[in-house]
Amino acid sequence: MTKTESVDLTIFAERMRAEGLPEIATRAFLRAADFVASGGATTISDSDLESVGNLPSMTELAGFEAAGRRAASRAAVIKLNGGLGTSMGLSKAKSLLRLRPGLSFLDSIANQILYQRRMWGVELPLVLMNSYRTHEDSLEALAKFPTLATDGLPLDFVQHKVPRIDAATWTPVEWPADESLGWCPPGHGDLYIALESSGMLDALRNRDIRYVFVSNADNLGAVLDPSILGWMVERQLPFLMEVAERTAADKKGGHLARRRGRLILREVAQCPDSDLASFQDIEKHRYFNTNNLWLDLDALAESFEASPDGLPLAVIRNVKKVDPRDSSSPLCYQLESAMGSAIDCFDRAEAIIVPRDRFAPVKTTNDLLELWSDAYEVAEDGRMLRVDANAKHDRVIDLDPEFFGSIDKLESRFPEGAPSLVQCERLTIRGDHRFEADVTIIGNVALVNDSEVPVTFESGRILTGDGSD
Repeated sequence: MTKTESVDLTIFAERMRAEGLPEIATRAFLRAADFVASGGATTISDSDLESVGNLPSMTELAGFEAAGRRAASRAAVIKLNGGLGTSMGLSKAKSLLRLRPGLSFLDSIANQILYQRRMWGVELPLVLMNSYRTHEDSLEALAKFPTLATDGLPLDFVQHKVPRIDAATWTPVEWPADESLGWCPPGHGDLYIALESSGMLDALRNRDIRYVFVSNADNLGAVLDPSILGWMVERQLPFLMEVAERTAADKKGGHLARRRGRLILREVAQCPDSDLASFQDIEKHRYFNTNNLWLDLDALAESFEASPDGLPLAVIRNVKKVDPRDSSSPLCYQLESAMGSAIDCFDRAEAIIVPRDRFAPVKTTNDLLELWSDAYEVAEDGRMLRVDANAKHDRVIDLDPEFFGSIDKLESRFPEGAPSLVQCERLTIRGDHRFEADVTIIGNVALVNDSEVPVTFESGRILTGDGSD
């Protein structure tokens, strides 16, 4: 169906109100659903875009650090903490994964904030945007940091959920075997209306907080930087996106472009199939969104005065199976939006190039194994930093998902911790392998085991490019 008159959207409104969702979330979803049902384009053609040329770089901002430190008393940090890490077999917040014995992602974030408070002499608030599934566990984990809370300011607010749409009937998904499958997160673009509907936007502004730095909880390279803050304040920018130079490894990620003179973010789900080659052309589209964003809360509040239903973010329509574990289940639509797409909604919004060490997300067990290893160290300020910081970020870890794809499987095959990877260029593992303590990987190592019997590498083994000791 593609005509609004053939789709009854009131049933979606009734379902959301019955669930207790705020009116702004309901109106925003209905606007998106009406747009898609009316045949609105959820893809962005390459012919509508211009490539982005040179951009300002963080390396040029040393002169703005003092201004940033002066503004730090009016700044806060928001971490997107709604992800469950289901792709790694988790049923809890991904930020509760361990990095080191006794140290989780969330612990590292708390340490970063407490360090910056000590160094700058300001009460820098940390706020999590949780989902209803991560709210309780995450706050319980932060209870070990009693000084982290800021008087009168909650440690978190909760993002909304929206109905999934039956692709055949354009009615809300009904799945009695698991009623939760009738709902989905609306993407991290929900940040803006969740700030408003939760009261967090007013709470921050009432504490004279004007600037917020937003990043993903699984990106431990993303800390509030005073030089970027100072540059934003001095230039009076309402919105700032951190971008990095794309490499072949980033070609599937969302890229920056211009449309009618304004910066715009295009995600792969918004790319027509016919334009995929152009989308992945890293020479044409040079920059990707790190999802590290800076917001002027006064500008955001003004946007709600002009648009009470929230920012008019681009709608992304994702097609999914209702039950991902059941291939025979029907197709459904999930209507989402990307946080970075707001760059198109603010006059004078800008982007700035940052080094790759500000973008170190953990999406798979491949990423996690590298973080566990000696290739990274915990810095004094709480960040996880590469030991070989001056080297190109081209180490590749490629683990067999059948044997290493979940946290439980990874831990069972590295019971004594990760091997040494600081001298590793590439590690490829196919089949079942087990590693005892103090195994060292050097160069380009490929391990293949076609048998059903696991191969075990004893403590002290050194594996080089030819597989020999």
